[in-house]
Amino acid sequence: MTRRLSLYQRLDPDLVLRAYAMGVFPMADHRDAPGVYWVEPRMRGVLPLDGFRLSQSLRKTIKRDRFRVTADRAFDAIVGLCAESAEDRPETWINPPIAHVFARLHELGHAHSIEVWEGERLVGGLYGLALGRAFFGESMVSRATDASKVALAWLVARLRVGGFTLLDCQFQTDHLRSLGAVEIRRDAYMALLGEALGPSAGGLVSGVPSLAGAFDALDRLGPGFDAASPLASGTVSEPPSGKDIVQLLTQTS
Repeated sequence: MTRRLSLYQRLDPDLVLRAYAMGVFPMADHRDAPGVYWVEPRMRGVLPLDGFRLSQSLRKTIKRDRFRVTADRAFDAIVGLCAESAEDRPETWINPPIAHVFARLHELGHAHSIEVWEGERLVGGLYGLALGRAFFGESMVSRATDASKVALAWLVARLRVGGFTLLDCQFQTDHLRSLGAVEIRRDAYMALLGEALGPSAGGLVSGVPSLAGAFDALDRLGPGFDAASPLASGTVSEPPSGKDIVQLLTQTS
């Protein structure tokens, strides 16, 4: 089920935040389209944060720190990479209005990215929107084997540490299904969304719900942390290692 927006109506951050709080999101017909339309799927893809499937091969890749993984270091570059056409994805739905509004949402602290690097080359990652204790994944990209899987694994670990309860994948795909995503009806999704946003979701003001996850909580753990211990306060100079991420993903909640 979709609802189309006038091609001449501008996307602004407040409009987008309110839309996500109601369970709808913008897309474009193609990356050069002048406008967007609103999408409200009858079936929604979500990835339970305690249900991420960590295969043995992916576990080894993460533990070896084959890639360097960062967060919010190259947001615009990730959006640009997601919008690029590729052999396996000749057309994308990220047009200039969507890229521009998400850049603004990033400046406001609502939109975030996970970047995967091979040396100094950006080879994959993802971006999305954090609202309350929900994270809405927008797009993933991979230019090296397993790069998008690594990005998603780090995202799930980050959301678990930060107190998030919902990872919205929008649409189910075979790739997401292999990593633990499931498809649920719209009414079930709205119940999860309501729990993640809290009682103020219906009267959302400036995109600030009554509950909030901490997207940067993982950064305060540092390397070699005890995953069973309370979150350390303050900041650290080094990020967690791949072994730490595997520990977080395999521990029992």
